Amino acid sequence: MSLFGNYNTPGRGVLKAPQEKKGIFKFFEVYGRHMWKLMELNLLYFVFCIPMTLMVILMLMTSNPIWLLLAIPSVLVGPATAAMTKVCRNYSQERNAFLLHDFWDSFKKNFKQGTIMGAIDIIFAIGFMVGIPMYKYWAEQNSMIYIPFVICISCLIVFYMMHFYIYLMISSTNLNMKQIIKNSFYLVSLGIKQSLWSLLASLIVIVMMYLFLPYSLFILPFWPLSFICFVTCFNCYPVIRKHVIQPYYDQRGESNPEFAYKNADPDEQLFEDRAAEETPVKTKESRKKGKTIS
Repeated sequence: MSLFGNYNTPGRGVLKAPQEKKGIFKFFEVYGRHMWKLMELNLLYFVFCIPMTLMVILMLMTSNPIWLLLAIPSVLVGPATAAMTKVCRNYSQERNAFLLHDFWDSFKKNFKQGTIMGAIDIIFAIGFMVGIPMYKYWAEQNSMIYIPFVICISCLIVFYMMHFYIYLMISSTNLNMKQIIKNSFYLVSLGIKQSLWSLLASLIVIVMMYLFLPYSLFILPFWPLSFICFVTCFNCYPVIRKHVIQPYYDQRGESNPEFAYKNADPDEQLFEDRAAEETPVKTKESRKKGKTIS
């Protein structure tokens, strides 16, 4: 009998393919393994968010449009988001990832599309910041205005959920921006379960950060941004793989390199799995009676 378990049972020793837990158990196992690296990633990404954060805070405090000039450097949030998404995707799918190398490599490769998407995000963010309070004020005067107010809120939610897929496709595919935006809109509904879980996780984090202000500001540089991104990649990348990436390889008659370990060449394997040939190990039962202490 071993100290921590019985190792005499027949079956596999070292596994050729990863045997994963499922659902929330797998999530916390993978997240716990990369938690400290994700905190470093959050800090790196937060540097790019400083101009946009200042713009929002100063606009809310002063209502001075001069602070909109901070939107110019804020477009760099786009390439930075694509880079963070690439690292979180690798972590969530249990691939090899080198934080700084992968971040800067993805930042440079996706700079054009990331900057375009960053500019779109800034425009929409300013539009929602102006439109939602305006419609809310008008709705208090005229109840009919609640219709465009609700439409505006709905558009904000859908636009936010599209981001679960936009930056993943920027960092994982060779699609152009038109295809990425169109696909992200459809993927929200095709992966509605994953989209809603990611939305719920995001809302919980945002509400927690708001409720614990100003103390939550101290953890803002270290935790929430990369956590939300990791949750999104964990939930939504399989949807992209199923509906975007895998059909591409199926159409070309090629195998998806993500599943290369399942189709390994027997001649290149380092060991042979012969678990089925193993027989149970018979342990001898001791006939001696145990000593008693009187």
